[in-house]
Amino acid sequence: MNKVILTGRTTKTIELRYTTSNVAVTQFTIAVNRDFKDKDGNYSSDFISCVAYRKTAELLAQYVEKGDKLGIVGRIQTRDYTDKDNNRRYVTEVIVESIEFLEQKKKDSNTTTAAPQQEAPQTDPFAEFGEQVSIDDNFLE
Repeated sequence: MNKVILTGRTTKTIELRYTTSNVAVTQFTIAVNRDFKDKDGNYSSDFISCVAYRKTAELLAQYVEKGDKLGIVGRIQTRDYTDKDNNRRYVTEVIVESIEFLEQKKKDSNTTTAAPQQEAPQTDPFAEFGEQVSIDDNFLE
């Protein structure tokens, strides 16, 4: 099984690109805090490379900026390539399968705010079904 769940903050604004076959793709990094403090009493972070494709990539590029907090579900993938100096390079990254927008960083300050939640309209779902009926709880007697 290859499944990864991460919660972290983006390290820069996400840029959208397209492959030669016109598939939307974005590569980005999220900073994931560790659960323990270092010798100086500070929390450290791991910087995790992520790749998203298609609609997920488009949504990330449209709505996510540097510092926004995301929940990511994906899988780890490794690949290799040869750089311009003919050296073989290896890359490990998370291929994003789904995302959740958790928190946006405020534009004018260093504080953050929770992502806005849409409220369901307060309407009667049975309003179109005719007259109201009263049910007597004593009908079993």
